[in-house]
Amino acid sequence: MKKYIRRLLSPPKESFFLLGPRGTGKSTWLQHAYPEAVRIDLLVPEQERKYLAAPERLRELVDSLPKGGTLILDEIQRAPGLLPVVHSLIEGGKEVQFIMTGSSARKLRREVGNLLGGRALLRVMPPFFAAELGEEFDFTTTLKVGLLPMVREAKNPWEKVLNYVGVYLREEVIAEGFVRQVGDFARFLEVCSFSHGNVLNINNIAREAQVKRTTVDNYLQILEDLLIAFQLPVFTRKAQRALISHPKFYYFDVGVFRSLRPQGPMDREAELEGPALEGLIAQHLRAWVQLQREPHQFCFWRTRSDLEVDFIIYGPKGFWAIEVKRGKDVHSADLKGLRAFREEYNQAMPLLLYLGKERLQIDGITCLPLEPFLLQLRPDQAFL
Repeated sequence: MKKYIRRLLSPPKESFFLLGPRGTGKSTWLQHAYPEAVRIDLLVPEQERKYLAAPERLRELVDSLPKGGTLILDEIQRAPGLLPVVHSLIEGGKEVQFIMTGSSARKLRREVGNLLGGRALLRVMPPFFAAELGEEFDFTTTLKVGLLPMVREAKNPWEKVLNYVGVYLREEVIAEGFVRQVGDFARFLEVCSFSHGNVLNINNIAREAQVKRTTVDNYLQILEDLLIAFQLPVFTRKAQRALISHPKFYYFDVGVFRSLRPQGPMDREAELEGPALEGLIAQHLRAWVQLQREPHQFCFWRTRSDLEVDFIIYGPKGFWAIEVKRGKDVHSADLKGLRAFREEYNQAMPLLLYLGKERLQIDGITCLPLEPFLLQLRPDQAFL
């Protein structure tokens, strides 16, 4: 029996959506958090057909549940016609907790909004935090295979992560008819791996992927809808300097990025280490932001004169400017962006994360060893 790793997600008592990419452990967590719940798995063809044919059948099942019972609708995007029924039952005061999981938001946009207005909550399930793995967290291995539970539990993690995007292509993109030219989309995924951790240049991506600019815009939206990539906007609050306007791009997990990035005799490992390291920090910080009860902004900062800070977090719990460096030593030039940001936003706490071993204080900027920072980062606590 596989060892269960406790997740840092508190189970709500109200009805809620639980969204997250495939393989992040949504079903496993629900089995442990709600062991008595009734579950409809819409990935099972018989269940999918049954509720696609007649969504109202859900009322019959709900009527048989005891007061205060819990019903899990797994992969709800497979039968979106169930959502109006759930909405009606919640609005009608049915004393049942509905938990709706999904690995794609593409078919859910309108009804998710309706249900959130109807008192359903939204929760996300990211890949593992390093803090969840604890002593089992291996920094070097993680930079290669990532933190997806599905991958970490496999006998051959690298082979599993290599197959991961292929599963999405077959079961989501192709099966749902999201794109007409699958070859174009697969080439686009590879091209985007060179944008991981960088500012998006749509024209360059269109040229390299050999598709139209409008096609790239559509493909990027599909990636976000399928929850396997995200864009980081520029922090512009009360900006005094001229800033760039384009977002940065990241795949949601460092292992997925590594699996998509082509490698050959002319590709050096060092060229992958910087984007991989930055992406690992990005996915942790994003997960921390997503799991806060109060909204926080997650951004980056770059001026037109190329002063940059990798990550900005702004919200009720604090205001942080975070720079990531791959070196084991800190040099004055490494702090240039943080110093410039602090001049404009003296309320922010500047942090530099690096591969060294010592906690340092340089020019009023806290410099932290990167691995211990990840191991202590939890959504129920502040950074420091």
